Amino acid sequence: DDSAVSRQKKDAEANWKAQKAWEVAQAPFKNLLMMGFMMWMAGSTVHLFSIGITFSALWQPISALQGVGKVFEPYKDNKVDLLGPKLLFIALNLGGLALGVWKLNTLGLLPTHASDWVSSLSPAQ
Repeated sequence: DDSAVSRQKKDAEANWKAQKAWEVAQAPFKNLLMMGFMMWMAGSTVHLFSIGITFSALWQPISALQGVGKVFEPYKDNKVDLLGPKLLFIALNLGGLALGVWKLNTLGLLPTHASDWVSSLSPAQ
């Protein structure tokens, strides 16, 4: 009887850890929506606020991707599969990073045209 109760407690704890791991994995989606709205509100002109928001949108996913192991450390268990939550967490943060790079391109801060490299070319003879 004691073993059945302890097994139920362990199963309940494993289910709780799995549920919390999925909640943590979905958290970057809220940040993605907020950053997208803030970037839209900042406009497409280059000024201090838009550059600050853009670099914040780039920095947050990078720092989150560096700490994936630490984020999911409390939910580690033999009965809990963390591969799915980790992949979702990584995918959402990569989406946030892509949003930041898109905003850099919108602001014209990425060298995407040949004219951006003219200063590094040797003069025509």
